[in-house]
Amino acid sequence: MSENSRIGFIGIMLEDISQTEAVNNAIHQYNQLVVARMGIPYRERGIAVITLVVDGTNDEVSALTGRLGRIPGATVKSMLERKKPC
Repeated sequence: MSENSRIGFIGIMLEDISQTEAVNNAIHQYNQLVVARMGIPYRERGIAVITLVVDGTNDEVSALTGRLGRIPGATVKSMLERKKPC
């Protein structure tokens, strides 16, 4: 863990369930950032909601969210803790 590491979360709404494997592969590639993961299939609406708690640098988290955001049918939002003042 780097001194520039920050904790945050990534929310993923997957409206195309056929892309589940692509989402899992992306998360697996960046598994060193993932502190916790919760996935909920919302069958009544035909979507999946996934929340990740992450710990990494801005660049690392941005790389993961960027990869997830390029998956068709995925909507991705993230938030990181504020930088601590020097």
